[in-house]
Amino acid sequence: MDRFLNVISCLSIALAVMVLVSVRRAHIRVEYSVSWLGAAVILFVLSRAKGTLHWLSGFMGIDDPAVALMLLGACVFILVFYRLSVRISDLKDANIALTQRVAILEYQQQSTHEDQEKQAADGNA
Repeated sequence: MDRFLNVISCLSIALAVMVLVSVRRAHIRVEYSVSWLGAAVILFVLSRAKGTLHWLSGFMGIDDPAVALMLLGACVFILVFYRLSVRISDLKDANIALTQRVAILEYQQQSTHEDQEKQAADGNA
């Protein structure tokens, strides 16, 4: 089990480093990186605190702390994915509203341009 916990610790550190590098290179926004950094920290803390992990596995009724860690890790990532899904849905709704506003503005601009052309043609006649 120690080898498994060490692997989880290394993976959580790798995740944190990848997120920080992505933030630095502007591949991911800071507001989204917080969730991923939080997930990496939670996994790292649980993989290093064996007493807490044993207590959590006993509390959850799971005999093997490694299975409890994997279950908790999966739950953390499901929460991160849910948060990102909500954000994507909000962005899609905002994109639709923005597209509708642009279409209205284009229509108004075209109508104004046609009215000006009509007035100019009437003034020349």
